[in-house]
Amino acid sequence: MVKILIVNKSSFDLPSYESNFAAGLDLRANLSEKITIDPMDRKLIPTGLFIALPKGYEAQIRPRSGTAIKYGITVLNSPGTIDSDYRGEIGIILINLSNKRFVVNSGDRIAQMVISKYEQIKWELTESLPKSNRGEKGFGSTGK
Repeated sequence: MVKILIVNKSSFDLPSYESNFAAGLDLRANLSEKITIDPMDRKLIPTGLFIALPKGYEAQIRPRSGTAIKYGITVLNSPGTIDSDYRGEIGIILINLSNKRFVVNSGDRIAQMVISKYEQIKWELTESLPKSNRGEKGFGSTGK
């Protein structure tokens, strides 16, 4: 299990997994007053959390499916990436894709965070790519 350094300046417990096999940790809004998001508007929502990820890890910020289906609220740059060298507050860019105003209250679960291991790559320039069964077929070529 990887240990992540975290500073919690919010009024809430640390993010936690809501089930035994959950991949994402729920993030909560940390607000001094509620924020209203009008239809087709976007707002940056603070969490009061600051993390230091080890080299080779990122934190992905993703929408909560319940909030998306019930209210039309999603994370605008989904998935958002927090790099291992970022030390600022985690902020969540929410957008309201519904036709009704949406109110975010302090403590509301607004997104989920998935910690993911990655590798940096090195490009190898070539004139052609190896053949594959799929080839250049894309955008629906494998069926419904």
